Amino acid sequence: MTPSPSTTSTKNKKGIFAASFVGTSIEWYDYYIFGTAAALVFGDLFFPGFSPVAGTLAAFATFAVGFIARPLGAAVIGHYGDRIGRKSMLVLTLLLTGGSTFLIGVLPTYAAIGVGAPLLLVALRLIQGFGVGGEWGGAILIATEHASPRRRALYGSFAQFGLPIGVLTSNLAFLLVSSLGDDAFRSYGWRIPFLVSALMVVVGFMVRSRLQEAPEFEKVKKERNVSKVPVAELFRRQPRNLILASLASIAPPAVGYTVIVYMLTYGTQQVGFERNTLLTLILLSTVVWVIAIALSALASDRFGSKRVYTIGTLTAALWPIPMFAMVNTASVGMALVAFMIAAIVQGIMAGAQGGLFTEIFDVKVRYSGISIAYQMGGVIGGAVTPIALTALFSAYNSSTVIACYVSALSTVSLVAILGLRGGAAPGPDSETETSATSVPSGTTA
Repeated sequence: MTPSPSTTSTKNKKGIFAASFVGTSIEWYDYYIFGTAAALVFGDLFFPGFSPVAGTLAAFATFAVGFIARPLGAAVIGHYGDRIGRKSMLVLTLLLTGGSTFLIGVLPTYAAIGVGAPLLLVALRLIQGFGVGGEWGGAILIATEHASPRRRALYGSFAQFGLPIGVLTSNLAFLLVSSLGDDAFRSYGWRIPFLVSALMVVVGFMVRSRLQEAPEFEKVKKERNVSKVPVAELFRRQPRNLILASLASIAPPAVGYTVIVYMLTYGTQQVGFERNTLLTLILLSTVVWVIAIALSALASDRFGSKRVYTIGTLTAALWPIPMFAMVNTASVGMALVAFMIAAIVQGIMAGAQGGLFTEIFDVKVRYSGISIAYQMGGVIGGAVTPIALTALFSAYNSSTVIACYVSALSTVSLVAILGLRGGAAPGPDSETETSATSVPSGTTA
C-alpha cells in the first residue's frame, strides 16, 4: 500500500530530504561552478582573441546557453516525469548534469585545439542545462507530494536549500583552488572543481536510487489517470497560471545571478575588490540565504505561500540600487551587508516558491508546469542578466542603470504574482484548477 503524505515514515522523510537536498545541491554546484569560471577564467582560456569586455561577454554568452537548454529539458523531462514518475527523472538529471560537468573539467582550451574548444564548451553546457531543466521540478515534487497541504512549503524548501549550498560549495571550491596562484589556477586549478563533481554524483545517485516514488503521483498511476501528453494538457487547461508563474520566476535568478556571477566581474574590474575577497563574501552570505529559506518556508505554511512570495518580489524590486551603492564604497563590510541582505531577499522567495508552485498546478501536469515556469523565468532572469548588465555598464558606465534593470525584472515578477491564482492544485480526479477542500491554512487566492 502506498503511504499517504500524512503517514510517511520518519525514515522515508529522511530519505526525501536527502534525495531532494543532497541531489539538488550537487546539481546546482555543477551549474554554478560554470558561472564562476565564466566570470573568472573562461574569457581568457576559450576566447583569447577578444578584448577583455568582449571576452567576458562571450564567456557569459556561453554561460547563458545553458539557460536556453533548460526550458527544453523542463518540457522533455517534465513530460516523462508526469508519465513515468518523479524518481527516475531525478536520477537521469543527476547523470546528465554531473557527466557534462566532469567532461568540462577535462576539456582542452583554445590554445590546444583552437575553435573546437569553445564549440565543445557550448555543447557540454547545453547538456548540463538540459539536465538542470528537469531537476528543480522533480526535486520539489518528490518532497512536496509526500507532504500534507499544511507542510508543502517546508518540504519544498528541502530542494531550495540546494541553491545556496550549491553556491557555497562552488565558491568554496574556487576559493581553495585560487590559493594555488594565478599561473597554476589558469593552467589546471580551475579544472579541479569540475572534476570533483564526479565523486559527488556517485553519492547523489546512491541516495536517489533508494527513494520511494511520490504518493500523489502513485495515486494518479493507480487510477490510470496519467496524462498522455502533459505539456499539451498543461497549455490547454492552465495557460494563465503557467504564464504568470513563469513571469513570477524571473526575480529570484535576476537577483541571484547579479550577485553570484556578475558581481565577480563588476567587483574586481570596476570597484577594485580582490577575487578571493568577493568569493569569500558571497560564501558567507549563503549562510544567511539558507536561514532565510527555512524561515520563509515556515512562514509560508502559516500565512500562505503567495503572500510570502509577494513580499519577496517586492524586496527584490527595492534592493538592487542600495546594494550597488554599498558595493561601490569598496568597503568589505558594506559589501558583505549588501550581499547578506540580497541573500535574505532570495531566501524569502525561495522558501515560498516550492509550495506555491506545487499548489497551483494539477497533479497530472505538475512536473511539466512547475519545471517550465521555473526555467522560463530562469532564462529571462538568469541567462540574460549578466550579459545585459555587462553591456549596460559598458554603454553607460553607471551602476544605477544596471541596478534599475534588475529592479525592473523583479517588478515584473511582483505584478505577476499578484495576478497568480493562489491555493492548492486539484486532486487527480478534478477538472478544475483549484480545490477548496485542499487549500493549506493561510493560503491566499
